[in-house]
Amino acid sequence: MTPSLSQAEARRLTLSAQGFARIPRGIVRHRQLRAQLDALGVVQIDSVNALVRSHYLPAFSRLGHYDRDLLDDLAWGKVRHRALFEYWGHEASLLPLDLYPLMRWRMARAANGQGIYQQLARFGFEQQGVIQRVLQAVREQGALGAGALSTRAERAGPWWDWSAEKHALEWLFAAGEVTVAGRRGFERLYDLPERVIPSEWLNQPELPEAEAQRRLLLRSATALGVATERDLRDYYRLETADCQARLAELVEAGELQQVEVQGWRQPGYCPGELKIPRKVKASALLSPFDSLIWERARTERLFDFHYRLEIYTPQHKRQFGYYVLPFLHDERLAARVDLRAERAQDRLAVHALHEEEQGLGEGGLLALAENLRKLADWLGLAEVAITCRRPGTVRLHAALGRVANG
Repeated sequence: MTPSLSQAEARRLTLSAQGFARIPRGIVRHRQLRAQLDALGVVQIDSVNALVRSHYLPAFSRLGHYDRDLLDDLAWGKVRHRALFEYWGHEASLLPLDLYPLMRWRMARAANGQGIYQQLARFGFEQQGVIQRVLQAVREQGALGAGALSTRAERAGPWWDWSAEKHALEWLFAAGEVTVAGRRGFERLYDLPERVIPSEWLNQPELPEAEAQRRLLLRSATALGVATERDLRDYYRLETADCQARLAELVEAGELQQVEVQGWRQPGYCPGELKIPRKVKASALLSPFDSLIWERARTERLFDFHYRLEIYTPQHKRQFGYYVLPFLHDERLAARVDLRAERAQDRLAVHALHEEEQGLGEGGLLALAENLRKLADWLGLAEVAITCRRPGTVRLHAALGRVANG
């Protein structure tokens, strides 16, 4: 008989799998941070810096205050300290190193022009001379940014206006012939994998595509708690046909079980025995690119929360704001807050607060105030400043005062 879950149970299962059921304690060190990132299995990278680079936020949402240098060490530090690598996981991502062998099939496909955008695939077929010249420069000179190799005379335009050398580096990166050794600001520095990826992962035998995909699906299922086929596929951006075939194999082998979830039109899938917490008490501000909410249809299914990032929406057409963080409280996405780190004024600016229909009670508002104060402290900002006059902000201002006064 197929197990059945209520919406509340599905939410709690998801929140637990995503790391919100554990109460953070003590100082966060490499070990705790690494364990959290391993559990998530992928952290999306994004260039927008309105608050802080997005890849730093998921760990803060789950663990609280931590030193961002710890994440830098795990991702781009000395090889012996590394636990993460950059690749195309869910978009541009940081991934635990044990996933490196599971991505080799994707690298092989990219080298054949598959699974990468059309312009880059065409460049790979037509510009092998440039690609080999750039690869040789990396071999000889070590970690390089695209700017150091560019031969074009005119100045680069917007971020998508890549030079031939940048195209070559991105093709080599997708094909696994170079990897990211570090970053200069937000610019990638590329080097050979053997100088970046620890040998225990780099030299593992190549897995068959099907086996690697099955392991990725299991990792997705563990990180999501309960998920539809589409949810599982989206986590590491697998192809539909690949995902459906591997999912059927995992169910047949008993490694995933099918469940029914109240209100879901599609079946859900869970790994192993269902362990559903009685309650998840976490309160957290979430990055727009957090793995809890990045699949917007799933977010609506689980939380009845319609969410779209409005960065690229003209200002006069925005409904909620430029950089809006959902606020998780008592197993609901209870509000959304438009935030900015205004460093020149040494403040975390609250440009808008929008409560969901059920609203925030006094306990929820106090929890939001505490989260805003902790976020400001983590970012090294002296104050939380409310810059709008929406009805809820008067109450939030009072809650911030209570937090400040202990």
